[in-house]
Amino acid sequence: MKKNFWLIVILVVVSLLGISIISLDNINWAVLSAVILALALLAFFWRFEQKEVSAKEVALVATMAALAAVSRIPFAIIMSVQPTTFIVMITGYVFGVQTGFMVGALAALVSNFFLGQGPWTPWQMVCWGLCGVTAALLAKKEKEFNLRNFIILGAFWGYLFGWIMNIWHWVGFVYPLTLKTFMATYLASFPFDTLHALGNIGFSLTFGRTFYSILRRFKNKISVITLD
Repeated sequence: MKKNFWLIVILVVVSLLGISIISLDNINWAVLSAVILALALLAFFWRFEQKEVSAKEVALVATMAALAAVSRIPFAIIMSVQPTTFIVMITGYVFGVQTGFMVGALAALVSNFFLGQGPWTPWQMVCWGLCGVTAALLAKKEKEFNLRNFIILGAFWGYLFGWIMNIWHWVGFVYPLTLKTFMATYLASFPFDTLHALGNIGFSLTFGRTFYSILRRFKNKISVITLD
């Protein structure tokens, strides 16, 4: 079954890429990229489902993803400022790579049911998933919680998140696709990326140590094994 699944994924991706090569003038690059990312996400979710995951771990992922998703909604009126990135990162930092990625991806998917689904959703799922992954990797290099390094990573993701999402915006809404329009897209997003970075810094400074202590105690209490 595992081989059949991967064969289907590979065939679909190759078919989509073949279509794009044959019809470069007519292909919708935003939709194509979203489909490819969605397939990659499905593969990851499928792998997660195949693992022996306890009910406590499933509940943990669901709870943190719901918290990250719900916390995004009230801040929708403030452009680029929301606690979702912080929550995903602190979850990944405490509980590991796969938990961090799952929480980030699900937070984007669930919150967009309220804020609007579209071809941008898989991109956001990947971005927030990677936020959790990098925070988990940072934790592996540290013996104890280092707020300074966590804040630096949060500020970095404030910009990297926007830079990745700019790719989707550029291929989906900008014409022609040239280096000039590419640079213009990134320059236009810089103020919003800065707000995202400042928001991450603010949430980390305010809630970083508190969230870490709570989640760490919770992890020790239920003896969650990180999904790495």
